[in-house]
Amino acid sequence: MVTGKRPFGWPLLVALTNGRSWVADDRLTSAVRGKVVMVTGSSYGIGEATAKRLARAGATVLLVARTADQLEVVAEEIRAAGGKAESYPTNLADTASIERLVADVLAEHGRVDVLVSNAGKSIRRSVADSYQRFHDIERTNSVNYLGPAKLVLELLPSMRERRSGHIVNVSTAGVRTPPMARWSAYLASKSAFDVWLRCVAQEIRSDGVTTSNVYMGLVHTRMSSPTPMLNQLPGLSPEQAADQVCAAVANKPNNITPPFVRPADALGNLLRVPTDRLFEQYYRHTTKPKNKP
Repeated sequence: MVTGKRPFGWPLLVALTNGRSWVADDRLTSAVRGKVVMVTGSSYGIGEATAKRLARAGATVLLVARTADQLEVVAEEIRAAGGKAESYPTNLADTASIERLVADVLAEHGRVDVLVSNAGKSIRRSVADSYQRFHDIERTNSVNYLGPAKLVLELLPSMRERRSGHIVNVSTAGVRTPPMARWSAYLASKSAFDVWLRCVAQEIRSDGVTTSNVYMGLVHTRMSSPTPMLNQLPGLSPEQAADQVCAAVANKPNNITPPFVRPADALGNLLRVPTDRLFEQYYRHTTKPKNKP
């Protein structure tokens, strides 16, 4: 178990497994100064760290999340540091709330140059514990797929009309690697938006609107902390993860992918049955029988 001080070589292990894409301050400033950037899920974690770095680079940052009080705390911190930020409390699981958000933003700012779609809901639960919890699937889809898709649909007309815009999807490496037990609701919802946006990208590029997918490795945040196993693995800090998001904003790559993902994806497809059996055995050995304490 890894606790307290990380062992020697830990930063290298983090870089090898999770990647360390980065963008220089002057390059980021050149890309976003004077731009209007919307960051969803910006009250904590990756979204908060991303919003603060974008604001330091000169962007006007629009903070979007459900928690109004915490959003205003982040906005005040940005303003105190000399940046520009406004908070827009929004429930991304509610389509009417998204429509109001975009209407207000376009009325007040005239445009959104960059959307960082970062908000997400994580859940790790076996199917046996989900029989009476279909709402888990509904909620994860609402936040991870349907809400982000609705937000993109609301913003796209103005972006295409101006022939300018960039959409960054903060996804997870899990959509590119073999599926794992207990993560069905989460990975299915993240995969749905990933594929949806990649399809849409083919239709909008000729109108000057580009997309980037950041397949984020493990990041140690409030979302990952309830899973003890994840706390023991090498992962990024929110600030390191924000570096990857900002690299996507500035450089507009098709995707940013951790080093381990491509070989894992290839091996998972080549050896699909053995891989499934391996994860099946892992699940069975990490599950307590219901009739035992």
